[in-house]
Amino acid sequence: MFQPQIDPVGGSLLWSALVAMLPLLVMFITLGGLRWKAHWAGLASLGTAILVAIFAFQMPWDLTLLSATQGAVFGLFPITWIVLTAIWLYQTTVVSGRFEDLRATFHLISDDPRVLAILIAFCFGGLLEALAGFGAPVAITAVMLMAVGFSALRAAMVVLLANTAPVAFGAIAIPIITAGNLTGIDYHQIGAYVGHQTPVLAFFVPALLVLVADGWRGLKQTWPATLAIGTGFAIAQWVSATYLSVELADVIASLTGLAVGVLLLRFWKPKGGEAASERMLAERRTENTAAVAAEAPAGGNIGAGRIFMALFPYLLVIVIFSLAKLVPAITAWLASTDVKIQWPGLYGNLLNSAGEPSASAIYNFQWLSGPGSLLVITTLITAAVYRVGPKALFGELWATVYKLRWTFLTIGSVLSLAYVMNFSGQTVTIGTWIAGVGTAFAFFSPVLGWIGTAVTGSDTSANALFATLQQTTAENTGLDPILLVSANTSGGVLGKMISPQNLAIAATSVGLLGGESILFRRMIWWSLGMLVAMCLLIGLQSTPVLGWMLPNF
Repeated sequence: MFQPQIDPVGGSLLWSALVAMLPLLVMFITLGGLRWKAHWAGLASLGTAILVAIFAFQMPWDLTLLSATQGAVFGLFPITWIVLTAIWLYQTTVVSGRFEDLRATFHLISDDPRVLAILIAFCFGGLLEALAGFGAPVAITAVMLMAVGFSALRAAMVVLLANTAPVAFGAIAIPIITAGNLTGIDYHQIGAYVGHQTPVLAFFVPALLVLVADGWRGLKQTWPATLAIGTGFAIAQWVSATYLSVELADVIASLTGLAVGVLLLRFWKPKGGEAASERMLAERRTENTAAVAAEAPAGGNIGAGRIFMALFPYLLVIVIFSLAKLVPAITAWLASTDVKIQWPGLYGNLLNSAGEPSASAIYNFQWLSGPGSLLVITTLITAAVYRVGPKALFGELWATVYKLRWTFLTIGSVLSLAYVMNFSGQTVTIGTWIAGVGTAFAFFSPVLGWIGTAVTGSDTSANALFATLQQTTAENTGLDPILLVSANTSGGVLGKMISPQNLAIAATSVGLLGGESILFRRMIWWSLGMLVAMCLLIGLQSTPVLGWMLPNF
């Protein structure tokens, strides 16, 4: 049996934390500095984590390897299963010919690609995050942005940046509910606190998206849209999380932001949209990628019937996921089909801090209730409605599997890395060391969530790792436990854009095969800059300076 220790290296927490950071350093250096392909960077980091687990953290070699296998399986299902099915759905719309109508439909809303980036990546992506999560918003909205003229690299960057503020309440607020279950704090209170943090981020995200899409010139020309949509989304998320429903916060916020944007465009049109489209088209022509969308966006007038058919797959996604997540009877039935597997050789031998068998060694096989399986149902219905034959439909599935082969390896290795670091105690050791700064920890508490999400690709997993640590640190230092637990969630959303898992999803979706290192170098500065801002916000909320922002219970 193995029970992780937080200071196995010479009884020193400092040295133990420094050794535990080695796998992360290998990942950042190989991916960002040496520009290795993501699957090689992931495998190198995994190898480092295995060596650290065995020789520094004294985890038995067989349990270490079993931890890696559980992580790899989780990486394949549900994570890569979601990516595969999301791209399969997109490819089905392409072979049917309906994707060209989707381009024309977008241009009926606006002919400005910068405004469409906000509506698609931030508002519609936020809705997908609310209902599905786990990479589906990135995979789907990335190809939609390419439909309106974005280059592969810029489309990937925009969707990664957009997939931030909605993440805290993603998949019907599962990160916040997880934190509540682990800490014993009412998750409605945690959600209300998060609702006074991420809306500040959401207010600025539309403007940041335009900066990525078209620089300061674009922001000067579209600022009314960024201001209106950001304000609408932020206020709706704040009101919903505080007074209405934590679970539906992103649904309400995304629909509000979308409605505000569409309403504004009826009375106002940004300048420079045509020139921006031309610049984006010129950029696409310089790319040497296996792009998944045609070169130029289509225009022209189409009737209501064709508009509905173009939007049908995405409306169907909303309907199916809403039924699966929001109707209790259906949710319960789907959950009853899950198969919980006690990982052979690991469960019972891996102990938690209380000396009991760790529940983390139970693998939940969501063969029907998972987002990927719901996307399969969506794809089959779409194919039937679009009259795509079985040969073409499953031919696209096989072609997508072949195209994603290296992505499978990347995500599998990264999740193996996460499981080895988590089960051996490396991640908690890093967090415990950071938490040792005393009352100043309030300023650093979002960093733990950021690290957890960057490693695992999931804000839920980051809360599973660090929520109780945040709570304990708060109680020992006289800080507000709800504030620090919520800070873990809010900080975690900023680590998702540099998670190798999410980088692989974005790069593969747009056909930028092997481009994860390029994306990492572009996104790391956005991630760090926004993390610093979040740290200042949380730190000041722990003082009278901004303490008035927090709800009273």
